[in-house]
Amino acid sequence: MKILVLHVGQVDTEVSDSVRNSLPIALTGSSCEIARDIFQVPKEAYNPVRDQYNSSIILSRISEYAVKSKEDRVLGITDVDLYVPRMNFVFGEAQYLGKAALISLHRLRPQFYGQPPNRELFKERAVKEAIHEIGHTLGLGHCGNSYCIMFFSLHIGMTDRKEPGFCEGCRRRLSK
Repeated sequence: MKILVLHVGQVDTEVSDSVRNSLPIALTGSSCEIARDIFQVPKEAYNPVRDQYNSSIILSRISEYAVKSKEDRVLGITDVDLYVPRMNFVFGEAQYLGKAALISLHRLRPQFYGQPPNRELFKERAVKEAIHEIGHTLGLGHCGNSYCIMFFSLHIGMTDRKEPGFCEGCRRRLSK
């Protein structure tokens, strides 16, 4: 499987490099590269009342890009704060059994939670979210194992608890 990482707006390249290097480890047999293009954040995704961006609108544009690309999957990485209706925020969103996924770095920085900067933790969180969203594109739903990468994170503590890989059950489902 070929995965293309697409910057959506300005993105920390050290973090996207970590994602690029980690996806082939978590998803055996895959390859990953970073797109030369920088995709602009769609203006219509911005909700001024919430001061956030609707992730579904951005994901839709990434999906259009993915259809035109030769890659099997396109993972958008953005630095804007994302939400979906009826939720305060999301770390990311993906098309179930589709080609497109999206993660936001906005709430993954320790500084967002009043903590000191920690580059390694920041990159680890981004990698976990990237693997999680690509997992959805491969047909995995949320897992009940709180250590599995496919467990749903309601807050950053849940993301931090997860391992950077699939539990045995999710791994079996992927191999089918």
